[in-house]
Amino acid sequence: MSEKIPVQNVEPETVEFDLYEKRKKIYTRAISGFFQKIRTRALWILMLGYFLTPWINWHDRQGVLFDLPARQFHIFGITFFPQDFFLLAWILIICAFGLFFVTTLFGRVWCGYTCPQTVWTMVFMWIEEKTEGSRNARMKLDKEPMSKRKFLKKFNKHSLWFIFGWLTGLTFVGYFTPIRELLIDLFTYQAHPWAYFWVAFFTGATYLFAGWLREQVCTYMCPYARFQAVMFDPDTMVISYDYNRGEQRGARKRSADHKSKGLGDCIDCNLCVHVCPAGIDIRDGLQYQCIGCALCVDACDSIMDKMGYERGLVSYTTERRLEGKTTHMLRPKVIGYAMSMLVVFTAFFYFASDREALGLDVIRDRNRLFNETPSGMIENIYTVKVINMDQTSHVFLLSVNGLKNMDMIGRTKVTVNAGEVRSVPFSIQVPPTAISKQRNTIYFKVTSQDPDYPIEKVTESRFIGPVSK
Repeated sequence: MSEKIPVQNVEPETVEFDLYEKRKKIYTRAISGFFQKIRTRALWILMLGYFLTPWINWHDRQGVLFDLPARQFHIFGITFFPQDFFLLAWILIICAFGLFFVTTLFGRVWCGYTCPQTVWTMVFMWIEEKTEGSRNARMKLDKEPMSKRKFLKKFNKHSLWFIFGWLTGLTFVGYFTPIRELLIDLFTYQAHPWAYFWVAFFTGATYLFAGWLREQVCTYMCPYARFQAVMFDPDTMVISYDYNRGEQRGARKRSADHKSKGLGDCIDCNLCVHVCPAGIDIRDGLQYQCIGCALCVDACDSIMDKMGYERGLVSYTTERRLEGKTTHMLRPKVIGYAMSMLVVFTAFFYFASDREALGLDVIRDRNRLFNETPSGMIENIYTVKVINMDQTSHVFLLSVNGLKNMDMIGRTKVTVNAGEVRSVPFSIQVPPTAISKQRNTIYFKVTSQDPDYPIEKVTESRFIGPVSK
């Protein structure tokens, strides 16, 4: 008789948690190290770029200005118009494939080093530490009853949070309204009500998300934390705890022979937990709350140095490397993302380089199909918009053809400044004998009069006449 396979009844462990439970405040401990230095440098670069860019002038205007009322988007020497929005789609696709490519290789480095939520949270946490003290001091302060000392510390912290949030809101609105004028108008009460609203809105959003919600945004509000696992594989670089090396955990003296006592390298100091901005324990394995900031790596390495152990108990590594296998950097998923990004990148530069510097829009007056002049001519009214997307002004000549004996009434020569949209109203008159049908195709042409700028644009329109009998 064959032996039966032993069967064990195992009930799955049920973990219950309340989605609406009160937020538990996380007290983070400051730490220094290699990865923290990288994050600090990234913070300075991003902050200086964000706050200084609107103040940079390019020729006679703000270098980066998204002028929504004029439908012009100035990015230093280039002006984009609504008809260039397809380029924005290409940019977004490039960013998406770039994010997938980097995440597949290196995990959530975007979240840990360059995400605005992470960067602004770092600033707010730094302010909190400077005003309220270290981790233990903040925990002790929150447990104390309200006093003058506690009130002043809290007031200073929230005041600095509010000021930094206001600067963030002002700068953001400054990308859409000339920031020099905006700053003066705000304090002289001359700004548009919407300017006050949006500055206040982004001030409050920054104060709330970076000051109060912090890890809640990354854990519950950001979709990236949820779908990142789709891009992970056993060869993805993630922050992991070396279980085989670290267990069993336990405290010991530096001079003790922990191996003889059956202990691993982890001394169970919980410093990796204290420095984590998400409040997780990396020793429990990879968790979606982890933003890949590597603060736990710096914390653990500092303890390993003090104990005289080898670094890397918590490190950037891969699942295969932890299993003693070889990590493969080039794999089908990575190559697919790279090729897709290269194709889209090439397409973007092709369309961007092929972008015309002259635009022409023709709008026919639809209030009346046509007019009959006292001299018996058939007249249609048009508005021609000449869009100069070049960086210098040019003189353009307007002309029209498509019907015999056409007479163009209005200005035919116009000067259009750099980045300007010039509207030119005029009428087209045609003798009835030149019209053979009710709807007739005509062509408007605008030609540059600058010999050093030979460019022209042609667009089609309709000339409406009486119904032929």
